[in-house]
Order: sequence, then structure tokens, then C-alpha cells
Amino acid sequence: MDRNTTILLVLGTGITIILLFVSIYLAGIAAVIFITLLMSLMIMQDTRGIPEITVSLRDDAKAILLTNKGNSNAVKIHATLVPANLEYDIPVLQEDTTHEIPLSTMVEEIKIVITYENEKGRLFSLSSHLSAWEAEPDLLKPMLPIFKWK
Repeated sequence: MDRNTTILLVLGTGITIILLFVSIYLAGIAAVIFITLLMSLMIMQDTRGIPEITVSLRDDAKAILLTNKGNSNAVKIHATLVPANLEYDIPVLQEDTTHEIPLSTMVEEIKIVITYENEKGRLFSLSSHLSAWEAEPDLLKPMLPIFKWK
């Protein structure tokens, strides 16, 4: 176990036992709070070291932008443009950085298939269809448009 997890487990057990002599209800509340904190810490440890590459077209449709929005570097990136029969290799894409793949002409529609690894060697893949005619999705748009949204 991680050092922080062990400290939280020992501290939570100790406080819960002390509160058990005061009130069983306070001990129950403390136990639930410490179990929730422990689960949150374990979830955070599971999501560490995962790169997330997003793909988009530049506004003039003459380049493809690869952005690493994850929390780890992406290495050994291999991008294949399907109808154009082009392949690109990128050695490293660091966190919160963007790499541009230039295209010779403007494209209306293109499919890109990307495979990459994190620093520990775990393999990831991504397939995305890009179009110059489609607008990028609004991530803040609610599923049910209520309260006169836009």
C-alpha cells in the first residue's frame, strides 16, 4: 500500500475506536467518512499515469492537431490517416501539449487511427472520424435542454 493510504487507514481506525467509547453514532459517522476518503485515494491511484490524446482538425483543415490532455506523457505514437494512406510516428507527446500533423491539401473528411503507450508500456488506441463540416461538440450542452439553454 501507498504511504498515504496506510496513514489514513491507521488514523481512521484509531479515531473510530476512540469515538466508539463516546458514541456509537459518532464512530459510525467517522468510519463512513474515512472509508470514503480511503476509496477516493485508491481511485486516484488507479487513474495515475494515463495519457489521453484528443484529435481535432485545425480551422483551415490543413493540419490535424493531437493534444495530450492526460496526466502522463504519451510515447511511441503511431498515427495512420486512412483514406490518405499516410503514417506518422511521434516519439513523445508530453502532458498538456499539442503536436500538429501537417497535410498537403485541405481535407473534408478523414479518419485517423492512433496507437500509443504510456511511460510504463501500457498500450492505448484511438480511432476518430474528423470532418471539416461538423462543428466540435459542446461539452457543456445539457442532455435535456431546459431553462431556455441558448
